[in-house]
Amino acid sequence: MRVGPFIPSLALACSLADPLDIGELAGSVPRWQQERQLAYLRFACARPLDPTRQSQVLIHLTCERRLDGFALAPGSVPDDAWDDRFARMLRLQDMSDLNALRFLSLVYAHSGHPALSSGLWARVDEALLSFKYWSSDPTPERVLDGAPVTDSMWYWSENHSLIFRTAEYLAGQRYAEEIFAVTGLTGEEHRERARPQLLAWLDYRARWGFTEWHSDVYYALDLEPLLMLVEWAEDEEVSARAAMLLDLLWLDVALHLHHGNSGGTHGRSYIKDKAAAELNDTFDGSKLLFDDTRTDWADPASQLAGLLSLSTAYALPWVIREIARDDAPMVDRERMNLPVDERPPSAWDTPAPPPPYELTYTEADLPLWWSMNAFAAWPLLPLTFAVAGRDGLWDSQLADLAVLTKLVDTTQGPGGIMEDFHSLYRSLWTSLNARLLEEVHTTTYRTAATMLSSAQDYRKGSIGRQVHSWQATLDERAIVFTQQPRRLPRAAGEPIAPDFDWRVFDEPGPGYWTGEASLPRAGQIDNVAIVLYAPQYTPTPLFANYGYRDETHAYFPVAHFDEVVQHGGWTFGRRGDGYVALYSHNPTSWRLDQPAVYRNGGLPFDLVATGVQNAWIVEVGDAAEWQDFAAFRAAIAAAELSVVPVADQDGDGHGDGFDVTYASPSRGTVTFGWHAPLTVDGLEVPLHHQQRIDNPFVRAPFDARRYEIARGDDRLRLDFTTGERSATPPPAGW
Repeated sequence: MRVGPFIPSLALACSLADPLDIGELAGSVPRWQQERQLAYLRFACARPLDPTRQSQVLIHLTCERRLDGFALAPGSVPDDAWDDRFARMLRLQDMSDLNALRFLSLVYAHSGHPALSSGLWARVDEALLSFKYWSSDPTPERVLDGAPVTDSMWYWSENHSLIFRTAEYLAGQRYAEEIFAVTGLTGEEHRERARPQLLAWLDYRARWGFTEWHSDVYYALDLEPLLMLVEWAEDEEVSARAAMLLDLLWLDVALHLHHGNSGGTHGRSYIKDKAAAELNDTFDGSKLLFDDTRTDWADPASQLAGLLSLSTAYALPWVIREIARDDAPMVDRERMNLPVDERPPSAWDTPAPPPPYELTYTEADLPLWWSMNAFAAWPLLPLTFAVAGRDGLWDSQLADLAVLTKLVDTTQGPGGIMEDFHSLYRSLWTSLNARLLEEVHTTTYRTAATMLSSAQDYRKGSIGRQVHSWQATLDERAIVFTQQPRRLPRAAGEPIAPDFDWRVFDEPGPGYWTGEASLPRAGQIDNVAIVLYAPQYTPTPLFANYGYRDETHAYFPVAHFDEVVQHGGWTFGRRGDGYVALYSHNPTSWRLDQPAVYRNGGLPFDLVATGVQNAWIVEVGDAAEWQDFAAFRAAIAAAELSVVPVADQDGDGHGDGFDVTYASPSRGTVTFGWHAPLTVDGLEVPLHHQQRIDNPFVRAPFDARRYEIARGDDRLRLDFTTGERSATPPPAGW
């Protein structure tokens, strides 16, 4: 057995109680960050202005302020440039909150600039003053294009709840004396209404982490409003706590970054974003701050990078930058979010266990539970029926769950509804909770050449609508992951239409590459993971979008590797000094003649294994650990390996996958099964982590509000109980 380097993970290298040169973070942006701001602006403003994109207008106006000789002529943005944005906001269509937020960034950063006419600036003001800022506000009686307006905005996901509250807060602050048309409240009243909700959002994430864990897509949408609060909130407590949450978010990005690629497991993501580093929504922002990729800037209209480039108030702590760029072997273990009991009880009137941390299943805590998409989790169902019926949500926001109202008599009280619905729920609960994001335990292993990340034993056999369960990352585009695809109404040999464009028309999740039609049970020890698929539900016509194909498959893009070799059930890939080995228990073949996912150059990328149940094994290694790629391949191909089917042990009518024994040449004998624990050389490896975050740089308890982060002599202290944010400064000259 070849044993890899010891990976410390339980203790910091030195005591954080040592005297340190640590002080309150200054509001000014350090020199190194200013230089990175200018680098992005030079890239972005060398591209022609598209005046229809709010973010690009923001960036070009910032270039005028920051770059010598750059200017936008008066009237550069036509008066009709944003007609579609204004119309979306008036119609209360989904994502209108993001339009409101981006209009506010323009108002705060560049209000009155002559690139926009005074009439267009007035239309922006009007749109913000006539917007609906929360679901419980009255829906305006508007008729547009001959049809009454229906509120179809999504308020409750983790990122949307922050965006709505930030937009309301900053709009209220900006227009403090104005009357807002929807509510009749003044701006000051709106600001005061949003403030406690914002502070609660910040506190929950400080204590329990992020529902949409490690998600490049939705972290980008969290980072934008937080940056705006740091930059423009006049309330010092709001601004300071937003800066602290920004630090935690950037720390999470830094810990899961490899060659610019946000390559961790994701609570929510899509194939259009995760197939390459430059497709990540955080890419330009993380490149600006961490500069750890050879790939050029990707998006000249990145709102995240644009806000970072104009900021004079947010200084990234130096230690976070250095953690992102640290190539020493590392394991990061994290616990995030809260548990929710989605499974039906044995009897309808069995009381649900009370939620933790003095929370309740009442409307007072509804924004938190609904931010986890726990609409149909059994303890939340009575409340969902009551609030959705009262606020008219079944017709729009919760239309995909409106089938519930057709299955029960909603005129009954909560008890009658639950009694009638219980037996049906037992067969539908997996489909009903396809969106649910509950407590997760993630493990990420990273070296200079490789990264492997997975969600441990997460909702096994259930639907994961946009969950990205695991990924091996060797560089910006050399990535590998598996997925169980959704059942599609097409022939088995043509799962995706040949002219499908992944970048323009993203598939609904769980789709062919996005999400999981059934979540695997994954167990990871450092550089080795075993991933087991065994769907634990029967598809139903009531939820036609949810079902699974009789296969699992892997994204293994040959075009982005230097070498790909197959031998004895294993597919091996090399990119530079990084190596990956992927094993499928079921025989595999390349599925060809599909539209490229991303620059696949006509080479294979879709490795398909037939069979609903399957066992996959992945191991990563590098040249520092092995003599060469041939030695890595030979050792793994010769490893003893056993995969044994497991009968239906829990009596639910679904097979329970496999028990796997794999003699890893780097880790030792690894065993794992659908019900069996993960062991290495006979010792059990916990799949559920006790700490909120545990790696060589920080170890913080779950439900704590204090983080001590260290790398060498560099430190950062975040104390949400006192509001302290202090750090060692960058080195001299930086």
